[in-house]
Amino acid sequence: MKDRMIIFTCVTTIIGFMVAVQFQTTKEPEVRDTRNIMELRQALTMEKERQKELNEEIEKQMELLYQLQQTEDVEEVMADTIDELREKAGITEVNGQGVVVEISPMFDEYYSGGSIRSVPPYLLRMLINELNINGAKEIAVGHQRIVSTTAIREANGVTLVNSSRMTQFPLEVRVLTDDPEGLHHAIMSSQSKEFFSYENLSVQSEPVDQVTLPPYERTLRVRYMEQLKEES
Repeated sequence: MKDRMIIFTCVTTIIGFMVAVQFQTTKEPEVRDTRNIMELRQALTMEKERQKELNEEIEKQMELLYQLQQTEDVEEVMADTIDELREKAGITEVNGQGVVVEISPMFDEYYSGGSIRSVPPYLLRMLINELNINGAKEIAVGHQRIVSTTAIREANGVTLVNSSRMTQFPLEVRVLTDDPEGLHHAIMSSQSKEFFSYENLSVQSEPVDQVTLPPYERTLRVRYMEQLKEES
């Protein structure tokens, strides 16, 4: 009887231990957000930009649907839509009123800290996000048009936009907008201007009546899309 009690105790102890271990391994670990304040602000700005773009896209699609329902010349409406999509994709030259933003080093090449080779990628992304939030329609950084597939990254200490080196100063950012004055004041009072100063870079903005943006010159690669064949 005593041996049975000992065996029962050992078995129940082992089972309890195994259940405890299984519970601990299946319990989801606590995930902590380790992003700093600047990263959180960038994420919030990007979400606001995404929401703004989605709302605008919904409005455009509803307007297009209404036009197709009201007209008999569907081909003309679709041709206009294709031209608009080409312009929106950035593959055509565009011009109009806007803002020219110039980014320059605060110190010359003889500064003891060394010369600045290019604008850090995270600052360019932050500036572009703020431009979009404040009403930018089209943007070009230097001679490179910003499109949906544009990559802004760093290689060997130099910032690349669409794989093109951004080493010239002042770096010119040209923007098309319906409200140049409003965008100008938004940029000059934005927090990104302060972050540029941390990297010894100054930001100056000027509203202009006419600004021209170059087209995106590289090949746009379309993924996850296939031709829809008409049913006979």
